[in-house]
Amino acid sequence: MYFVRTAGERDLEKVRALLVESFHATYDSLHGRARVEELTAQLFSPEALKTRLVRKDAEFLVADDGRKIGGMGYAAMSQELTKTVMLHLLYVAPALQRQGIGRDLFAELETCFPDAEIMRLEVEPQNAAAIAFYQAHGFAEVGRNENSAPGQSGIPALILEKTLEGH
Repeated sequence: MYFVRTAGERDLEKVRALLVESFHATYDSLHGRARVEELTAQLFSPEALKTRLVRKDAEFLVADDGRKIGGMGYAAMSQELTKTVMLHLLYVAPALQRQGIGRDLFAELETCFPDAEIMRLEVEPQNAAAIAFYQAHGFAEVGRNENSAPGQSGIPALILEKTLEGH
């Protein structure tokens, strides 16, 4: 049984391992192992994870069974969009998917931002499982980001949004 809780610094290495494993399982066939290694090294360095962990207007959650981290979620208030929370990361270990861990993490993240009216995320257009998950949880496509600006990945993304309960 996995319980959702706020992540702590002692969780970061396990979270990093989960993210690297999940990214390889999801994206190697789409972008190649070398590109995924490059992305995970940049996005999930210990410093990058710690920066997310200590951010004040954010929530960094893990699903923990007492022995291992089975999933993680990270969302933060948008710096650019008013009353919008950005869901940046929601990943479940490949062997544990379809057991409700992602649903539980998402349900908790939805309640963490009382001032937010909209939750927004970007998803790889070829990641059918993630798109189906988000659509089942009330998200709809509202646009596309080519991520082609300097310093961006160059990997296009669909932009999905959901109106949060009570708004």
